[in-house]
Amino acid sequence: MKDHNNFKELFTDFFDLPKDIVLNLPRIIIIGNTQFYVENHRGISEYSEDTIRIKITGGELKVIGTNLVVRNIFEEEILIEGDIEKIEFQE
Repeated sequence: MKDHNNFKELFTDFFDLPKDIVLNLPRIIIIGNTQFYVENHRGISEYSEDTIRIKITGGELKVIGTNLVVRNIFEEEILIEGDIEKIEFQE
């Protein structure tokens, strides 16, 4: 599988294609410490007002803060709002 992923990465580099689309990687937008937007997610694995875990290709994103809420959740995108203190990538 690694050879297949290496080929895809070389292909995207050669043709200057967006890696998030071709490799199915998450696209993340952070606005200050109050909004966290993710495209290409795989669902939520934990949800509380101080921790939200989002499944992504190759692992999880962990959003830590206070008063966290999921404002929007669609098949491929999530918007989280609250007082965001930390974001962790976990494999």
